[in-house]
Amino acid sequence: MNHKQSIRFRAAGVVLALALSSCKKEETLPPPPPPDVKVAQVLTRDVPIYVEAIGQTRGNTEIEIGARVEGFLESVNFQEGTFVHRGQLLYTIDARPFEAALAQTKANLARAEAELARAHQDVARYEPLVAKNAISRQEYETAVAIERAQASAVEAAKATVDSSEIDLSYTKVLAPDSGLVGKTEVYPGTLVGRGQNTLLTRISKIDPIHVRFTIAERDYLEYSRRSAERKTTERAEIPFQLVLADGSVHPHPGKLVFVDRNVDPQTGTILLEASFPNPERIVRPGQYARVRAAIDIKDGAILVSQRSVQELQGIYNVAVVKPDDTVDIRTVTPAQRIGALWVIDSGLHTGERVIVEGLQKVRAGTKVTPETVTVEEGS
Repeated sequence: MNHKQSIRFRAAGVVLALALSSCKKEETLPPPPPPDVKVAQVLTRDVPIYVEAIGQTRGNTEIEIGARVEGFLESVNFQEGTFVHRGQLLYTIDARPFEAALAQTKANLARAEAELARAHQDVARYEPLVAKNAISRQEYETAVAIERAQASAVEAAKATVDSSEIDLSYTKVLAPDSGLVGKTEVYPGTLVGRGQNTLLTRISKIDPIHVRFTIAERDYLEYSRRSAERKTTERAEIPFQLVLADGSVHPHPGKLVFVDRNVDPQTGTILLEASFPNPERIVRPGQYARVRAAIDIKDGAILVSQRSVQELQGIYNVAVVKPDDTVDIRTVTPAQRIGALWVIDSGLHTGERVIVEGLQKVRAGTKVTPETVTVEEGS
């Protein structure tokens, strides 16, 4: 054996020794412990079945305030976004042209009344003369006709005065009803009312607050049938709930106040409107909210935390921990959500445990170390 062959032999021996040493170490390593997971027993309870829709809030009365006469706006007399009362001054428009017009119409009325007085005097003077044949009957009848014409002129002048007074009153824009006033659309110095009524602002009455929404024709029929049954047995309509954008439920239940006359043939939906008391005035017009009504009760429904449900390409799975603490990946059919919980229509049974934390650590058949929590804690 030459020197090079000797070196190669020794190197191969070292590699073999290291490999054998590594195998011995791997054989002596203990298996990894089962992963720790948090599990919760599924809940079983009776839950309401809702008809639900997305809607938008609006005042029960929406009033557009417009300029009814033409003129330059002088002042805005309210604070935007506050509550105003019926008869409260909102705007003033330059009244000088209307004051001048009123003075002119009053002068015309005075002249017409003077002409009527003179015509009446003529009739009074001619009446005894025509009886004595001192004047012709034609002269008398002409005087009577002139008196009647002057009386009509007086009535027309009075109407013109009334119209001028009304126009003058429109220079002070008053709130027609109490409610929440919006932002002003115009500011002092703006010419308003030219050609058509100028929108100045809007007032909304928000107690009660209304919500308009659309639901499918099938849901409407189901609600109508359930509502009719409830009236027969309980003498009350099915109440509505209003769920706000932050997930909170409006504390006051509402009622249905409007159903449109027809179903939209293009969408297969129908427009409805519900009314909710709003004494705190928290809900404002224009908010998006969910409206729902409980039309039935599902007895013994199974509920799990939403965090325990995994979704992939429309397939929903939960990790069930069996009595021997091994994992079974189960396909389920979820239904409606209730807060942080999810109603499961099929795939789970009463008493089973599902993983709510640590799903990324397990797969089917994995042995786990479960820590039991409640559904609410694991949600």
